[in-house]
Amino acid sequence: MPPPMRFLLDTEQRAFAESLDAMLTAADTPAVVRDWARGEHTAGRALWSRIGELGVFTLAVPEAYNGVGPLPVELAVAFVELGRHAVPGPLVETVTAAVLLCEVAGSGDPGPAKRLLPALVSGEAMATLAPAGSYALDGDSATTLLSLSAGELRLAPGHGPVRPSLDPARRLTPLAPGGELLATHPPVARALTWARLAVAAQALGVGLALLDRTVAYVRQRAQFGVPIGSFQAVKHRLADAKVALEFARPLVLGAAVTLDPADVAAAKVTACEAAYTTARTALQLHGAIGYTAEYDLSLWLTKARALRTAWGSPAECRGDLLEALSGGGRRW
Repeated sequence: MPPPMRFLLDTEQRAFAESLDAMLTAADTPAVVRDWARGEHTAGRALWSRIGELGVFTLAVPEAYNGVGPLPVELAVAFVELGRHAVPGPLVETVTAAVLLCEVAGSGDPGPAKRLLPALVSGEAMATLAPAGSYALDGDSATTLLSLSAGELRLAPGHGPVRPSLDPARRLTPLAPGGELLATHPPVARALTWARLAVAAQALGVGLALLDRTVAYVRQRAQFGVPIGSFQAVKHRLADAKVALEFARPLVLGAAVTLDPADVAAAKVTACEAAYTTARTALQLHGAIGYTAEYDLSLWLTKARALRTAWGSPAECRGDLLEALSGGGRRW
């Protein structure tokens, strides 16, 4: 019988996570998120550049295009920290666009990758990606707008007005039709897998932040002369959230190791549902203050809900997983 597998980060991976955590802590990301939600992108772009300098956007791109990857485990480590600090912007979409451009290059046309990837990898540019006719994330701030339609990948010429979103920091815009044709019948399967992995890791980070903030809150909020964290019912709710997140963590790291679409779909469902459960617990235990937009907790609450359906709803991911396990092939 083989020994059990242990998903432990090595020294370099832990140091990478710690450096990201330190940089993002110093950046006061809640203030950046609030500016971003108002359409003020100066602080967010500066933070984006620093994230690029740390090499986050190089992790999904091979050396031929100025990357250091593919390194999916390191990417998952990075996105946990980005989620923990609620960093705004089309983070998942930029990585997904980069992977898709690499896939297009691998299928025989390296031109778009050579032209667009250097700026994306360095953090000088940010990309968004969406099917034509749907809404793209942060189209008003992204410098590279990619649309997929009828088997075509196009560089969209612009975007429409910003639409309301559940998460104010996730600004949705329709992409303008037409634009330069980059590829016909682009291979999207691998890009979708990377997108779901990044969302899963980001959701895990969001859930961990919500849990940490809630634990700190119940320790200092008193009722009947004692901290509410001493109540058995409160302990049970927090324990359930902790178990859900800790169960999701190895699934995310395991999916990063295999990059199997079924594993990634399972990791996304588990991590996003754990984050959503933790968000509900956090909201209940904070009471009325948790509902106020001025309280920083809301920055993570809304993101947990939005990530739950990003790049595949729970039902879609479960369907893909079930189809893969039943041997019926994968729809992607």
